[in-house]
Amino acid sequence: MRVGLHALGVGDGARPEVIRAVATAAERHGFARLWCGEHVVLVDAPASRYPYSADGRIAVPADADWLDPLLALTFAAAVTSRIELASGVLLLPEHNPVLVAKQAATLDVLCAGRFSLGVGVGWSAEEFAALGVPFAGRGRRTDEYLAAMRTLWAEDPASFAGEFTRFDAIRVNPKPLRGARLPVVVGGNSDAALRRAATLADGWYGFNVPAADVPARIAVLADECARHGRTFDEFTVAVALSDGDPGHLPALGAAGVTELVVVGAPPPAPDAAAAWVEQLARTWIRPED
Repeated sequence: MRVGLHALGVGDGARPEVIRAVATAAERHGFARLWCGEHVVLVDAPASRYPYSADGRIAVPADADWLDPLLALTFAAAVTSRIELASGVLLLPEHNPVLVAKQAATLDVLCAGRFSLGVGVGWSAEEFAALGVPFAGRGRRTDEYLAAMRTLWAEDPASFAGEFTRFDAIRVNPKPLRGARLPVVVGGNSDAALRRAATLADGWYGFNVPAADVPARIAVLADECARHGRTFDEFTVAVALSDGDPGHLPALGAAGVTELVVVGAPPPAPDAAAAWVEQLARTWIRPED
């Protein structure tokens, strides 16, 4: 099983010297992929419930630095050469899909085909309101945006007509190095997220999932793949655990997980951040060391 690292872009992980230290150390010590998530807006007293914690609150303070994930990953791409990169996740319905298609393809070209676009529908009504995007219908908007982006990556010129976006005979270049099949990963733990992954994406990213719940979630994903004529074996299944323990790795592999994502916040000093990554590698990648 591959091991990824979700540690860039927030708080001390938003500082360029720490990004450089974490990214280069992760590549050196065998991590398969670097993940970077997104929030454009945080508020001090949200009414929206955060779906990935028991108390419904996000652990990141509202005044913390939080980098744009595509820009942060572009920086990480420039200081590495082998490790893969993924947005984990970009909140797609908050963005213009034509711009995201161009930005994702640009990053894929700059990193020589190492990028996967992880997307989610979002959970913060306050964030959508600040961006002037309707919160209702964000799932349908996400599905349509993905279809529009696939069209832009595959066709030149490209045309698309939908409920939320339309364009006619436009050229958006560069294309991703893998063309229309730039890997798309859908994040989220709900049945709706699993259906979206099975119908529109190449992988699933489950975030803060209890290890005991992973097999059931993967079973739902496999059922959705079968229902829509997809082969489950072609999917990547990445999971970040709420109860991280290397002892879970054999069971996760048997359940169909292809990548365990370690989530953490690096220390502020670059040398300490590099040492922190090395210790994570000893725990998760080389536990026998």
